[in-house]
Amino acid sequence: MTREHRLPPETAWRASTYSGGQGNCVEVADGIPGLIPVRDSKRPTGPVLRFPQHAWGAFLDRLR
Repeated sequence: MTREHRLPPETAWRASTYSGGQGNCVEVADGIPGLIPVRDSKRPTGPVLRFPQHAWGAFLDRLR
């Protein structure tokens, strides 16, 4: 994870299509160069984890 980085207020969050729209999942935000923010969909104003893009890619590769 990276140190604190303020996200723009207009940050667009998206959930996995596998969540079925139930709201019990993680959400990620796109469009921030080199950084993948991740949050709990049940707590949209809660903490946000921020991962370097390469680390997030490696995580997804391991899931596949």
